[in-house]
Amino acid sequence: MKWDYWICLYIEMFCVARGLRNSSIAAYKATLEQYHGYVERELKGIDPDQISASNILEYIKYLREDRNNQAAAVNRQVTILKNFYRAMVSMNHLEPRKNPLSHFPKMKDKSRKLPVVLSAQEVERLLDAPGSDTVIGVRDHAILTLLYSTGIRASECAGLNEEDVDLEERTIRVTGKGGHQRVIPLNDTVIISLKNYRQVRGLLMPESAFFRSRNHSGMSRNTIYERVRKYAREARIPKRVSPHKLRHTFATHLVQEGVSLVTIRDLLGHKMITSTQIYLHVTAQELRQAAIDHPIKRLAPTVEKILPDVKMAFQGGGFRRGYG
Repeated sequence: MKWDYWICLYIEMFCVARGLRNSSIAAYKATLEQYHGYVERELKGIDPDQISASNILEYIKYLREDRNNQAAAVNRQVTILKNFYRAMVSMNHLEPRKNPLSHFPKMKDKSRKLPVVLSAQEVERLLDAPGSDTVIGVRDHAILTLLYSTGIRASECAGLNEEDVDLEERTIRVTGKGGHQRVIPLNDTVIISLKNYRQVRGLLMPESAFFRSRNHSGMSRNTIYERVRKYAREARIPKRVSPHKLRHTFATHLVQEGVSLVTIRDLLGHKMITSTQIYLHVTAQELRQAAIDHPIKRLAPTVEKILPDVKMAFQGGGFRRGYG
């Protein structure tokens, strides 16, 4: 009973009250209920105020070994549990000394991987994949063009209303994480694509969803993911393509064009510049060119001139003793 009460209290007081998105609230609740289920099975259903740090460590071991969770998933669960217990302390439901995570050891950071991006040719094939002879094709071309041209998230794309798309001012207004809004300028290509879609779609009320499904309702984030994957397969792109990969591609291509990180940060809606710095990674083509341009190509002939006829110890006649 105490578990249910505490979880409900945490969701209402520390998630809903903070204005978190429904998807985030659902993820927090699912994490806490999963841990509650583990406690019921493995710890005979003890109350949340009886949990110890060793119990949490055993749960982490269970996540890694039994559920095969990677570092990012484990760290996310520990963070949610830390916030949960910190909230119970702040509301006087738990004494600070009984918080099992108050002096919990720092978790190993997840390894940071460079983002997967599409080449210019792959982007071109992707944008050419939707047909132009149906409303759905025109809509999907507009979605793909918008995602790549602005770097917005799938949820931000799905959340666009008619009043958020101002083609006269050449801007869109999106609502990002935490309810923060930002205005993003549009280029000529995406303007044409959005105008074409609006024309074949028809007029809508300002508060209506801009992108419409077959049944004339707004599109969901998951549907946008599915459409991107569909056209990536049709374009025969070997990479796992998603709206977030298009976001990475947008940012990486801007870096390659010399756009400043501060500008890219503002376009992406990042709070911290450190989140944007990953796009400074060097492309494989640039690495190859750096190898080609290395000064060694100028030094090698010099070495040959210094030692024109010197025969090394293990040259030609095999290895000789005394020469390591």
